[in-house]
Amino acid sequence: MSRATERVYLVVVGLLGGLLGGLLGVGGGIVMVPLLVIVAGVSQHEAHATSLAAIIPIAIAGAARFGFSGELDVTAAVFLVVGSLVGAPLGARMMAGISEGTLKILFGVLSAAIGGVLLWS
Repeated sequence: MSRATERVYLVVVGLLGGLLGGLLGVGGGIVMVPLLVIVAGVSQHEAHATSLAAIIPIAIAGAARFGFSGELDVTAAVFLVVGSLVGAPLGARMMAGISEGTLKILFGVLSAAIGGVLLWS
């Protein structure tokens, strides 16, 4: 794949992640990680790390939009951020010790479980 083609794919992955993140509040990672692996051909570990970096501006843009419309629960967001600031580094450290195959399975199981809960709730 040429460098230009790869960049186009990455923009499309970002577009889909941002669109679905803003629309569904999923943060984009649930969309970006599999697309980065399948479309851009990056490793599962690299997809997770890249997705986390890409989600920062998506989250800021989405939060700003919902904040201006009065739909953002700032207190809840602050507590979520506190927990996330502890959990994210721990999760990243744990991910470093997990094989590519196991990480794919864990991501797939989590995605399926979330889908099941949403469908049946």
